[in-house]
This record gives sequence, C-alpha cells and structure tokens, in this order.
Amino acid sequence: MDNKMFQVSTLHALVAGYTRGVITVQELENRGRIGLGTFEGVDGEMIMLDGACYRARQDGTVTRPAPDVGVPFASVAAVQGGTAFELRETRSIEALKHELTCRIDEAYALNSMHIVAVSGNFESVSARSESAYRAEHVSLKDMLATTQREFVFEELDGTLVCVYHPDYMDGINAPGWHVHFLSHDKTRGGHVFDLSLTSGQAVLHRIDCIEIQLPATSAFDTYSLKGTSQKEIAEVEQGSEGRRVDKDR
Repeated sequence: MDNKMFQVSTLHALVAGYTRGVITVQELENRGRIGLGTFEGVDGEMIMLDGACYRARQDGTVTRPAPDVGVPFASVAAVQGGTAFELRETRSIEALKHELTCRIDEAYALNSMHIVAVSGNFESVSARSESAYRAEHVSLKDMLATTQREFVFEELDGTLVCVYHPDYMDGINAPGWHVHFLSHDKTRGGHVFDLSLTSGQAVLHRIDCIEIQLPATSAFDTYSLKGTSQKEIAEVEQGSEGRRVDKDR
C-alpha cells in the first residue's frame, strides 16, 4: 500500500482567511498518523503524531483538542515503513531543511511529497502559536498580526514533524518544508522558526499520492484564491520582526 497524503482545504484558502472547520479532529485522526495543520479560527498550531492530534496554544503549552473541534487546514498521512537516518548537531532550521532536501534529492524525489519525523535533544526551539480570530475574509497575515505569540524552548527532548511539498504544488500548500514541534512529554509545541538540535533520529516517508477535501459551504466560493503572493506566504511562514518572544521556564 502506497503512502497517501490527506489534505484539508488549500493553503491559499487559509491565507485568504477561510478558517471554518471543514472536518473534525476525530475525522482527521481517522485519516492519518502524522502531519500538521491548524484549528477552526486558527486557534493554535496542530501537531499530529502517532495518530493523535495535539494543539499548541498561544503560549506554547499543548493540549488535546476535543474530537468535534473543526479543522480548516491540515496535511496528514497514514505512513508506513520509511527511511531512518541519524542527524548530527544541527544549529539552525535552514541547516536542517538543507540536510533533508539533500536526502530527498539524492533519492531523486524532489517532485514527491515527504513527511519526516525528527526525534531528538534540542538546545533550543524558537516557535510560535496563536489564539482564535473569528471573522470572515480577514487574511491569515492580519489574523496573526493580532493573535500570534513567539516563544523559545530550551534544553528539551521532542519531535519535529516536517512536511515537504514540491514547487509545482504552490497554492495547494507551501513549497518546501513546513515544520512543527512537540515535546516528548506532550506539554510544549508550535510552528518552528529556528532550532538548535544536539542530535536526533529521523524517519523519512515518501508520499506518492494526495487526496484533498475542499470545503463544502457556499461561503468557500466567495473567496478569491488567486491573489495570494509568495511574499505573503513567506511572511506567514517565517513570522515578522519585533514580536514579543517568551523564553520557556
């Protein structure tokens, strides 16, 4: 059986502000074992690991969402097998992305999707999350400008969930790597901006096919999904300067 990506909605829809639930957390957990996404109203960052969904809240603490919570956007897969390899000391997220990209390039797989779980010891993880913003036709960038908080975790064990989409899937999802973090004790997590990894074990899964569940509401058809710029997507992914950064205690 081939590995399969199950995606809820599209990135362009989320960036344009369509944040209504498309399916529930329980339905999503029935479709995959690992992945990432967000919750209705962009109420926190989602990390799915070992078939369970976790919500990183605005302060970086983690809870399990109720089964009936809505999911407006997610990418998950029911993977099996995978290629395991060791990661040595890695001092930035760019270095990690470079190493992961080299791995899939060496396998002639840059045009496939991939999910990588990186479990290890982290000197630091710089991340963000956000609280709910309930409105129609407000861009994700504007939502995050109001609700996003950044924080730094130090000296902890955890797992990175890294999802890769090739360039030609721009709009369906963000090209390149998207990374979320969950501590091993399931208490801290978020969308990762930067990191310092002491050592880790990675398992790479190549994804051969994708199924996309689009929103069924008439409201979905009132959104223009062509106008989202690469710059806006990059700003959402990378965050912005000047935000308060809280150090983990």
